Amino acid sequence: MGSYQAQSRRGEASLAAGRPLIVIGITNPQTCLVMTGRLRALRQAGFRVVLIASPGALLESTARKEGVAALPIPMRRGIEPLADIVSLLRLVRALRRLRPQMTEFSTPKAGLLGSIASLLCRVPCRIYVLRGLRLETARGITRQVLTATEKIAAACSHIVLCNSPSLRSKALDLRIAGAEKLHLLGYGSSNGVDVQRFAPGPRAREAAIAWSKGEQIIGFVGRLTCDKGIPELLRAFDAVLDRQAKARLLLVGWFDESEDALDPELREWIKRHPRIWCTGFVPDTAPWYRMMDFLVLPTHREGLPNVVLEAAAAGLPVVTTTATGACDAVLPGVTGLLTPKGDPRSLTDAMMELLEDAGRRKQMGAAARRWVVEHFPQERVHARTVQWYRELVEGREGKSAALSITDAAAATD
Repeated sequence: MGSYQAQSRRGEASLAAGRPLIVIGITNPQTCLVMTGRLRALRQAGFRVVLIASPGALLESTARKEGVAALPIPMRRGIEPLADIVSLLRLVRALRRLRPQMTEFSTPKAGLLGSIASLLCRVPCRIYVLRGLRLETARGITRQVLTATEKIAAACSHIVLCNSPSLRSKALDLRIAGAEKLHLLGYGSSNGVDVQRFAPGPRAREAAIAWSKGEQIIGFVGRLTCDKGIPELLRAFDAVLDRQAKARLLLVGWFDESEDALDPELREWIKRHPRIWCTGFVPDTAPWYRMMDFLVLPTHREGLPNVVLEAAAAGLPVVTTTATGACDAVLPGVTGLLTPKGDPRSLTDAMMELLEDAGRRKQMGAAARRWVVEHFPQERVHARTVQWYRELVEGREGKSAALSITDAAAATD
């Protein structure tokens, strides 16, 4: 407790006075991986920024890199009432001390507790960023609880900022909030893509990985979990090997200890498979995309998958699913292929379609790069967010920057 309080006071003391203060909260420091550049853009636009998350090295390193203050507040990802009450009280105390003009909370637990704390502290502008809906893959009482928590977070906020058009539609269908509260900026995405960092380039072979001439690399980037479709991917890949023995599967990710964790047997099967490489967690995924012929993300739920946009920026076609969020990250038949979620056979067919046609892979990859550069460059996404947040803080409606779902669909056409 003493260490936590000392870190909190140091974070608060580092803030300068005179500029609008925005508090941004996430549950786990892991989410910092998809916030690079965004915090810096807000700071450079004149905001004072405090980043709240559970304690961890990623929280501290991200705050240093982005030039913002870090405020560690422990939060559990699972449902733990006593621990959650303690976290809520800590959040309330922090917000009362900081007195921000705006709060932005996201991810399920921080979204719930942070939104409640912001309401209790009467923060003038309260935003809940909907990065995805974990409830989509939940069942029974767990789904009911998760649905209730999403509705509470939305009710406590002035605005629910959705990460993609289909996510906004899903939230509307589930009555998470009304249409007037559910907003979408541009084409979606909370952070955009660094199109220079994730750019096409020579295939740089990592020292620990070697392959023979003619082998084709199917790539995956992300958490190795059930919700990401890893069980279906493994079944589909084995079917691919029956038809294309020179294929390899590159898994750039880690075995996440979460509610949708893989069974131990599947983990061992991945580790022992002679045609699968598994890197574990890597801090920089950009070089790994250049090793792939195409990316596969057989996900069951998303907000807007960053890895698909990154792969597209790197000039790769993508096979993903029609799941919420994922369907917005691909132009079907142009930048990649969409398959039904949870369907290994369709996934196999889509992968074979790309494996057998190098010309089509090249054409799709070039189209994917053009599409991402046009609609999702990080600078444009950040500028849109910064402008809208300024208008909100100044008491304007901010409608000029926020596109409705109909507007976004028309723009895509």
